[in-house]
Amino acid sequence: MTALNPMTPTGMSHPAMGQVRVRTLLLIRWLAIAGQLMALLLVDVFLEFELPMNPALGAIGASAVVNLWIIARPGLSHWHRDGAAAGYLAFDIGQLAVLLYLTGGLDNPFALLFLVPVTISATILSRRSTTYLGLLALACVSMLAFFHLPLPWPSPGFTLPPLYAAGIWLSLVVGTAFLMFYAWRVAEEARRMSDALAATQETLAKERQMSAVGSLAAAAAHKLGTPLGTIALIAKELLHDQPVGEKFHADLEILDGEVARCRDILAQLARNPSGGADPAVSRLPFDALINDAADQYGNDDAAIRVTGKATTPAPLVRRSPELIQGLGNLIENATDFAASHVDLASNWDENLVELSITDDGPGFAANILDLLGDPYISTRPGAGRMGLGVFISKTLLERTGASLHFFNHKQGQGATVVIRWPRHIMDLAESETENQPENQPENKLEIQMRESRIDDVE
Repeated sequence: MTALNPMTPTGMSHPAMGQVRVRTLLLIRWLAIAGQLMALLLVDVFLEFELPMNPALGAIGASAVVNLWIIARPGLSHWHRDGAAAGYLAFDIGQLAVLLYLTGGLDNPFALLFLVPVTISATILSRRSTTYLGLLALACVSMLAFFHLPLPWPSPGFTLPPLYAAGIWLSLVVGTAFLMFYAWRVAEEARRMSDALAATQETLAKERQMSAVGSLAAAAAHKLGTPLGTIALIAKELLHDQPVGEKFHADLEILDGEVARCRDILAQLARNPSGGADPAVSRLPFDALINDAADQYGNDDAAIRVTGKATTPAPLVRRSPELIQGLGNLIENATDFAASHVDLASNWDENLVELSITDDGPGFAANILDLLGDPYISTRPGAGRMGLGVFISKTLLERTGASLHFFNHKQGQGATVVIRWPRHIMDLAESETENQPENQPENKLEIQMRESRIDDVE
C-alpha cells in the first residue's frame, strides 16, 4: 500500500489541485523557446522570408531570461501554487501573442500554439485560473485578427480572403474553449478518482490499525491468563485464612471479585474474533461474520434481522479489514435509511456465496442508481457528505473478490445491495484442502494448541 504523505492536503499522496512542479513549467518553456527559435531561423534562412528578426528574437530572449531567473532561484523541485503557475502561463500567452503579431498574426499557422498554455492550465490548475487564462488567450486571438504585421508572402500584395481569416479566428476561439472545457473535465475526473482512492487507502489503513489493536488484545489475553490465575489462587487462599470480620477480609473479597472480573474480560477478549492475525481468532464461518457485523454496526433506530439459507456448511472466511470495513459501511448506510428494520440475508452453495442487505427506507434515488459505486456520488444529498462511503465499500469488497449490485427492492420501498463471491475465493477450508498433500491429516498438536489458548484464560 502506498504510504500517505503528511505534507499533502488530507494526507493524500499527490499534490493538491492548482500546483505544478517548477521544473515541469521550466522544461516546457525551454521546449517552446527551442521550437520558436528553430521556426524563425528556418523561415529566415531557408525560406528567405523577410521577418522582423530583432524584435522576434527579443521576444524569445525575454522568455529565456525568465527561465534563467527561475533557475537562479532555489527550489527547482518545489511546487508552483495556483496563482504563480497561472502567472507564468499568462506570460507564455503574452509572449506568443507578441511573436505572432510580428509574424503575420492569425495568418501564421503557429497560431494554433495558443491552445498549449490553456490545455496545460486545464489539466493542472484550478477552474478559476483556467478560465482567466482562456479569456486572455481569446482576447489575444481576437486582437491578432485585426492588429498584426503582414507575412512576407512570395506574391506582393497577397492577402487571405476575409471569410477565410474569420474562419481561422472562429476555429481558434471554438477550439480553445472546447479544449479548455474538455481537458479540465477529464483532469477533474482523474483528480476526483485519485482523491477517492487515497481516502479508501486511508480508511483501510485505519481498519488495519484497529485489527492490529485487536491482535494485541488477543495476545495480551493469552499472556496474562497464567499470572492472573496465580493471583486469583493466592487471593482465595488469603481469603480462606481470614475469617469473616477480620481486618483484611473485606479487602480480600474485593480483590477476589476484581480478579474474577479481569479473568472474565480476558476471556471475552480471547473469544472475540477481531483478534487479527492469530488463526484461532481471525477465521470464522461466514454466518458468524455476518452476525458479528450486525452486532457491531446496528443501532437502536433500526432492527437488524439476520437470515440464512443454505444446503452446505458455511464457508470459513478470513476476518480481513477489507471485508469488515466494506460490509460495515453498507450495513451502517442501510440502518441510517431504514424506517424500522434491515434484513441481512445470506446464502451459499458449492459455487457461490451471497449476501443481500435490504432496508425498508425510501430506496436509492433514480438519478444516482446507475452511478452508485463511483466516487463523490452521495446517497444523502444536502447532508454535507463527501459521497465516498459506497465507493470505499465497493473498492474494499472487490479486493476480496466480490461483485456488488445495487437496486431498489420495491419502488420507493427500500434499497437492496447484493454482494456475491465465488466460493473458492472466500472459503479458506477449500483452499487449504487443495493445498494440503493428499492423505495427509491436519496436525492435531496445532489444533490442541490453538484451542488451549482460550482455555488457559477461561
